[in-house]
Amino acid sequence: MGIILGIDVGGSTTKIIGMSTERRLISTMMVKAYDQLTSLYGALGNYMDTNGLALNEVERIYITGVGASYLNGNIYGIPTHRVEEFSAIGRGGLWLTGKQEAIIVSMGTGTAFVHANGCSYCHLGGSGVGGGTLIGLGCKLTSADGFDSLCRLAERGDLDKVDLTIGAITKANIPTLHPEITAANLANIASEATEADLALGLVNMVLQTIFTLGIFAARGTGMPEGAIVLTGSLTGLKQIEATKAAFSCLYPNEFIVPEHAAFATAIGAALHDFN
Repeated sequence: MGIILGIDVGGSTTKIIGMSTERRLISTMMVKAYDQLTSLYGALGNYMDTNGLALNEVERIYITGVGASYLNGNIYGIPTHRVEEFSAIGRGGLWLTGKQEAIIVSMGTGTAFVHANGCSYCHLGGSGVGGGTLIGLGCKLTSADGFDSLCRLAERGDLDKVDLTIGAITKANIPTLHPEITAANLANIASEATEADLALGLVNMVLQTIFTLGIFAARGTGMPEGAIVLTGSLTGLKQIEATKAAFSCLYPNEFIVPEHAAFATAIGAALHDFN
């Protein structure tokens, strides 16, 4: 049985997946990408060793992501193909959900929005707000020294200490806006607000920005009630479920975080020759 590898070399992480020629997902792995080439080869070696694979068992490799441009030629003599990132995002998001059409949101260092419809994938645009925003601002606003420590801080935070809500600025009953909905992120920072409160406020701001842009993307492509599939590294944030619940009360869209969401782009790359 030949094995196909899909590798997504991102700005801050490298994701690698293995897939059988029958399109069965074998396993996934993620490593930090401080240097793209080192990370790519390190991820590959780690994956092969962890799964007990030999090089002659790998039939072909598909690489994508911003770091793919640093690699020339084949990897260890294995046929290696570069896959355009936005098609990989769209293809992977649809495959993970079984949807025929959706807005696929790739939440990484920044955020990309792709309209996927069958075998057609259109890059709608992107935002610089993403995981890089969390790390950059989070490490300046708090004592966190990285993504993981910032996330641990946020789990102890209280949004009431940092965000301005609709209920705080008006007593009017607005049918489409619950009083607890955020009116302005980080606009009501209390004097007693802690680092944990600031961390949670920042996580909330990034997630709400991404979700809102996803809504606008769906409307802009004529899918006001269409599915919005969330993929990428930020799908691992614990606060994403609360954001999904809040937005589901406001908008008719279906928000989906599929299993293996963080690896959607690598999966989409591996599926390149299947459709």
